[in-house]
Amino acid sequence: MVAPQGPGAKTSSRCTPETVRGTHSFEIVGYSLHKGLGIGRFISSATFSVGGHEWCIRYYPDGCGKEDNEEYVSVFVELISKGCKVRALLDLRLVEEASGLSMSVVSQEMPITFQTGVPRGYQKFKGRGELEASPYLRDDRLVIECKITVLKEPRVRETSWVYETLVPPSDLSGNLGKLLEAQDEADVVFNVKGEAFPAHKIIVAMRSPVFKAQFYGPMSDKSMRNVAIEDIQPAIFKALLHFIYTDSLPSVDGLDDIDREEMAKHLLVAADRYAIERMKMLCESILCRSIDVESVVTTLALADQHHCGMLKDACVEFIISSDRMNDVLASQGYVHLKQLRPAVLVDMFEKVTTSHNFYYAHPVNLT
Repeated sequence: MVAPQGPGAKTSSRCTPETVRGTHSFEIVGYSLHKGLGIGRFISSATFSVGGHEWCIRYYPDGCGKEDNEEYVSVFVELISKGCKVRALLDLRLVEEASGLSMSVVSQEMPITFQTGVPRGYQKFKGRGELEASPYLRDDRLVIECKITVLKEPRVRETSWVYETLVPPSDLSGNLGKLLEAQDEADVVFNVKGEAFPAHKIIVAMRSPVFKAQFYGPMSDKSMRNVAIEDIQPAIFKALLHFIYTDSLPSVDGLDDIDREEMAKHLLVAADRYAIERMKMLCESILCRSIDVESVVTTLALADQHHCGMLKDACVEFIISSDRMNDVLASQGYVHLKQLRPAVLVDMFEKVTTSHNFYYAHPVNLT
């Protein structure tokens, strides 16, 4: 027999929000060169991902908003992902380069609602005089660290009078990936330097206008079952098929930074060849984050050859805003670029002699 509960019996339950945290460091090289850009003009970081959403940091060297803010630098964070609202906590920090330690400048204890295209942040992030006298500005470099904690929305619960169902996340890309691996009902084989890759015409045609024209265009051979692929390595074509089926790039955990950069370049060329624009933009984003003195010239030539405007602008900006211009000009890659694609150099030096193309922002202040 179960003993009866007394009048003082208690029960309890707990609700804990599900969160996803991410940190992005934005290094401002040539701090003094950016001063005088003008109130309301900003420099944008590379796009980064937290909680399944794309973000970027806006840095205003001369402040933004009212004229009385001109003695401050302003920092804002923008939600890039289209058509969505996200509740998140925001912590903006400055990083001391020598020790690697960071100091929180502003931190939100209550969630902020971010909307696409509406930056949120602080007009008076840090007084310019205070910042320039601090240990956080060394060798004309400034590192801003942005910590975002995204509050995930509760899972959808579909309830009826009798049944209660939890809707699982989509597994479409996973199923298509398994279809590619299993090769079930494959109706075309791509032959790449001696390696065979079975696939499905309808899927590759759906994802690539080039394959669509090849398999279903007015001049196509409907009975075609074998296709020879030239000028692409088997590993790159395998990664291309992986993206076509799963809408994601394959894992590169086993590669070092140099190999990852090389793979991104080859995948960008393949994406451009088969007109897979999202894959091309993802590769551009990866290469934008890996620009250095040794690779910037060859990356610039690649961007010009394959019409990658975002990557080309990032390369030019790196060259003209860094203190290593002489190193770049002395590199062998620069000599080859001057010989093979002189128009790229003309474009670059025109940007050196004209003002940078920054955009005005209309941020919403949190205070």
